[in-house]
Amino acid sequence: MNRILLLASTALLAACAAAPPPPPAVSAAEVPPVPPPTVEVATVPAKNAELAAFFDQVDKAELAMSPISKSYRAIKDQDYGKWDQFTDASSLAQRELGRRHAAELQARFDRATLSPEDQLSYDLFLYRNARSELIWPYREQSYVFDQMNGAHSRSPAFLINIHKVETVADAEAYVSRLSEMARHLRQAVAEAKQRQALGILPPKWVYPYVIADSRNVISGAPYGRGKDSALWADFKSKVEKLDADPATKTRLLASARAALLNEVRPAYQEIIALMQAQQRPAPTADGIWRFPNGAAQYQALTRYYTTTDLTPDQIHELGLQQVKRIHGEMEAIKNQVGFKGTLPEFFEHMRTSSQFYYPNTAAGKQMYLDESAKAQSQVQSVLPRFFGTLPKAPLLIKPVEPFREKSAGKAFYQDPPPDGSRPGIYYVNLYDMKDMPWTEVEALYCHEGIPGHHLQGALLSELGEGAVPPFRQFGGYTATDEGWGLYAEKLCKEMGLYQDPYRDFGRLQLELHRAIRLVVDSGIHHKRWSRERAIQYVEDNSADAKGGIVKAIERYVVYPGQATAYMVGKLKIEELRARAKQALGARYDDRGFHDTVLLAGSMPLDMLEKRVDEWIARVRAS
Repeated sequence: MNRILLLASTALLAACAAAPPPPPAVSAAEVPPVPPPTVEVATVPAKNAELAAFFDQVDKAELAMSPISKSYRAIKDQDYGKWDQFTDASSLAQRELGRRHAAELQARFDRATLSPEDQLSYDLFLYRNARSELIWPYREQSYVFDQMNGAHSRSPAFLINIHKVETVADAEAYVSRLSEMARHLRQAVAEAKQRQALGILPPKWVYPYVIADSRNVISGAPYGRGKDSALWADFKSKVEKLDADPATKTRLLASARAALLNEVRPAYQEIIALMQAQQRPAPTADGIWRFPNGAAQYQALTRYYTTTDLTPDQIHELGLQQVKRIHGEMEAIKNQVGFKGTLPEFFEHMRTSSQFYYPNTAAGKQMYLDESAKAQSQVQSVLPRFFGTLPKAPLLIKPVEPFREKSAGKAFYQDPPPDGSRPGIYYVNLYDMKDMPWTEVEALYCHEGIPGHHLQGALLSELGEGAVPPFRQFGGYTATDEGWGLYAEKLCKEMGLYQDPYRDFGRLQLELHRAIRLVVDSGIHHKRWSRERAIQYVEDNSADAKGGIVKAIERYVVYPGQATAYMVGKLKIEELRARAKQALGARYDDRGFHDTVLLAGSMPLDMLEKRVDEWIARVRAS
């Protein structure tokens, strides 16, 4: 999930057989109705006006340091043509700002005198600062450029998807950002050189991805022959839609063309040259155990992402337990469909049989998009039965752009801004359909779309002014956010999806994928597994497509700890739901539970648990 993040500059940051017929549609009438009891949702007590003003001032100060965050929130001002600073000095300034604000909060406000809701904001603000401090010592031990993260791919994606052009001034700001992008990229190059001097280089296999993605950005017109490059095509399309005279449009296009040729291209050439030079001394080992204090860094990262004190060994063991559980559920589906063989043989059948993949053609890719839209329609028809508050923002299902699809993940989401000027976007990666079995289409949609990240993200974006402080509305915690996405995949089974047992297997396969992450992420970074050993473990224990396996393991290598949060968060949300059902009996209502989880903003798992327990107590007392 791609949440709207404050201070964005520091964010880490073959022909197939004919496709099978789709499963039968499930209408709302086929889902058993429930009586409409009053939905008990966590109430918002009176707020301290001075504290609310303090949080608003903090938000403005943080936004002032991040033009990118402003654009994600659809704020257009004097910074609309700028980028964030990519320097350690900027990171230091952001840290000091956070420390100052934390100290001011404690000096000005007595927590004991605040309402419960304001106490939660107080606690979350201090937690946010302490969480950042947890990983501060290791800030120079992350990678500047890799296949998952980096200004080389993030910057053009931002201009294409986030920078809106509604006026001539907006177009001029786009041109300004093209010029500024060269500075931003060179700052990243300088930082990558500094980290190389400290011995921090990604594994050798990373470099061809970054080089290829960088070359893709500066290939085609206006750089040379062929179809328009991604940025040139985007800018031309946005200018064409402007209500402006031909001379103005011609001027804008000429300015953008000059910036692309004279500033953007040289900056990317510098990135390519650096990547080629760094590739030669780059290591072959994959885990961050090889870094100074690498063991401590990994423990800090797992605490940062899971918001728990689980040790790497405990995470590894939890993964093994969950893999065993899901294998048992898969065994039942194997028997249901009449497959004669072992579970590993069933995995190989699911992985290699062409019947489970759409053709790797434009028509096959459209089939995948159409099936995603069908899942969207089915879920939306029953959504009011499970949620008391529904999002207004539409959801766009969109393929990942060609310039970055080879290295990008299989699916991800972008929130809409608070003003509703952009839809939420579910990106699905259709680069190679052999990595995207149709058995997973419904579960992937449920995770990234509704009731997953789009429902979650759009609801927060649409909270009225003052409902929660901005840092709660726009911040995020991986364990809660991605835990919700994984929880949503299974919730869709209750909502009528996965009628085809193979699609239910696809749901389990995605859940297994997250359980395996606990094993291989800790295996690579804590137990010193090689990339090849991790790939073999996934192949032996799942039906993941081989191309998807490699891409996933490569993600965990460069993004240590993050992937462990999904299953940890999902298990906690399921635990809290089961607790609420047991405690409330007939008075339990999914709408109240889900609204309680979602409408207060993302938070650490222990604070989420406390909030749900308080909701249970209120319902019992009412």
